[in-house]
Amino acid sequence: MNILSLFKQSNSKIPQTLILGEDAFLNDYLARKFVAQEQFKDFEHITLDCSEDGLDELMANLTESSLFDNQKIIIAKNPFFLTAKVAAKYKKDIEKLQVIIEHLNEIENIVVFVANYENIDRRKKISKALMKQVNVVETKLKPYEISGFLKALIKQEGYTITNQALQMLIQRSDQVLDTALANYLKLKNICDDDHKITESLIDRTIDRSLSENIFEILSAAFKGDYVQASKRLDDHLREGNNVVQLLAVFQNQLEFLMVVKVLQNRRWSQDQIVRELKANPYRIKFAMQNPVKLAKLKDLIKHSIELDFGYKNGTYHGNEFLKMFLLSI
Repeated sequence: MNILSLFKQSNSKIPQTLILGEDAFLNDYLARKFVAQEQFKDFEHITLDCSEDGLDELMANLTESSLFDNQKIIIAKNPFFLTAKVAAKYKKDIEKLQVIIEHLNEIENIVVFVANYENIDRRKKISKALMKQVNVVETKLKPYEISGFLKALIKQEGYTITNQALQMLIQRSDQVLDTALANYLKLKNICDDDHKITESLIDRTIDRSLSENIFEILSAAFKGDYVQASKRLDDHLREGNNVVQLLAVFQNQLEFLMVVKVLQNRRWSQDQIVRELKANPYRIKFAMQNPVKLAKLKDLIKHSIELDFGYKNGTYHGNEFLKMFLLSI
């Protein structure tokens, strides 16, 4: 199955492709997997960067036959000519390139444009011409879509992962797609022949993120396990994390929890909250299960802001006040 099928496509029957989205690591992975398909094994594979190699190089590769009498499949990175701001010196080259693109379906070679941009200027003539000639694959994912995408990708590549293990992978990746994908590739390379990605493997291989560690500290404190919470906090302080940095993450976690609780009190469902906050469903689920009261959260956030101000203006020094804040939870 074509890996691009995991995303919305404008016309999957067209081999000429535009991969569009801000996530450079994801886009690069998709492009490499796409051109590595069995149907392209006898093609000459070429990768070029439009910004560095120039448009002459792109035009030459599109129109000239391969030295090896094979078709070429070209990954063209950074097609800057599709963006709104392009230097005037490229005007003539873009006009020449536009003519080639208008007849892209007549060219024997295949090109995969990799545009790591949030958007392109769809009003430009060359953009309009390209959109008619290629399969447009938009790779932008909302935070709550990351788990579904990873699960589908893992299955398509012949690996298995439980929901609990997937949840752990996303948490340890701090709900960031780039990080989660990189961690998955690391796990894929070291997992056993059975191709099972387990919680144990993730625990041994992927370190906890700072955000996840702070989440664990807060969870322990909310449960009244101050020994465990204090131990985890001391570990962070020994690793060199400063108090102001830790306070910022504490405050971010508390604010998120408060927003979830506000919506929960309005009788919003988990799915409604996920869509509204565009957050990972697992993070929402844990927040909703936390029994802390809204009034308590407001007091803790106010306390954390005062504490942050005190550290920054020099009123507080050392770690003791942060530890006292943790005990107040």
